Amino acid sequence: MHNKKILNIGTRGSPLALIQARLVQSLLADFENVPKGEWDTRYPICKFKTSGDRLTDRRLIEAGGKGLFTKELEQALLAGDIDIAVHSMKDVPTQGQKGLRIAALLKRADVRDGFISATGVALMDLPKGAVLGTASIRRQAQVSLMRSDLKFTLLRGNVGTRLQRLGEGVCAGTFLAVAGLQRLRREDIITEIISETDMLPAPAQGAIGIEIRSKDDETYERLRPLHHRATHISIAAERAFLQALDGSCRTPIAALAVIDDGQIWLRGQAFSQDGQVYQRQTRTSLGDNPVRAAQECGARMGGEVKAEAGQSLGWQEL
Repeated sequence: MHNKKILNIGTRGSPLALIQARLVQSLLADFENVPKGEWDTRYPICKFKTSGDRLTDRRLIEAGGKGLFTKELEQALLAGDIDIAVHSMKDVPTQGQKGLRIAALLKRADVRDGFISATGVALMDLPKGAVLGTASIRRQAQVSLMRSDLKFTLLRGNVGTRLQRLGEGVCAGTFLAVAGLQRLRREDIITEIISETDMLPAPAQGAIGIEIRSKDDETYERLRPLHHRATHISIAAERAFLQALDGSCRTPIAALAVIDDGQIWLRGQAFSQDGQVYQRQTRTSLGDNPVRAAQECGARMGGEVKAEAGQSLGWQEL
C-alpha cells in the first residue's frame, strides 16, 4: 500500500474540523495498513481559514451564504494543492462545485441538537424573556414554537468561542450539534439533548463528507471503503428537500430521513416569516436505485412545501 501517492487532506482549522480530518486520516491508514508513525507523512493535514471562519459578527447570508465554509477548500482542490477536502455536510451547498464531487460519506453520527445552559437550567425552565445565542434561524424558529417568550442574539464562531461568550453572560443558553460535541468529547457540557420530535435537525447534520476532483478516479477508489451507503441515501433525500426549497442560511429548513426495511421515512419542515410552519412526512420504497429514489422523494416533498408556502418563505433575519 505504501506505493500509493500521498494524499493531502484539506480541512478548516477549528478543533472540530481537525478532529474530523484526523478521523478520515485514521480510517484511510487503517484500510491501507499504514502504521501510525507514518500517518502525517502519507496523509498530511493542511489547515485553511475559510471566509466563514473569519465572520464572527455577521450572518453568513450577508457575505454569501454557507458556501463560505467550503470555498477555500474547494479552490485548493481545483488548484491541486490538496487531494481531498473534509466537510461537515450540513455546510456544503446543494449545488456542487464544477469539477468536484463528494466521493465518500462517513457513517452518520447523532443527528440531534444539544442545549447548553449557562446555569444548568433546561430550555423549558428558563425564565421568561431569557436570551438565547444562536446563528441558526432554524433553531430560532423551532425554539420559538416551544417558547414564544424567548429572545435571541447572534452567536457565531467555533465551539470554544461560543462557550466562552456563554460564560461571559452574553446569553442564557445556546445550541450545538450533539455529533460535534461527541467528536470533541465534550458531551459533559450538554444540559439536555433535544429530541428530533421537538427540533428536527438541519439537513445532513451529523454527516462528514469527503470531496475530491471529479476526474481523480484513483483517489475515489481509495475512499470507497470509507463510504457509508445508508448515510448517502438518507442525506440524499434531505439535501434534495433543501434544494427544492432553494434552501440556504436565509430560510429555516429542517429535514431528517431514516431508512427502515427497504423504505425511507422523510420528515421535513420549513418556516415562513410570519411564523407559520410547513411540515411534511412521507414513506417511500427505495427500490433498485436507493439514492435516486431518496432524491426524488426529497425533491417531491420539497416541491409540495414550496407550492403551499408560495412566497412566504425567505427569511433573512437572525
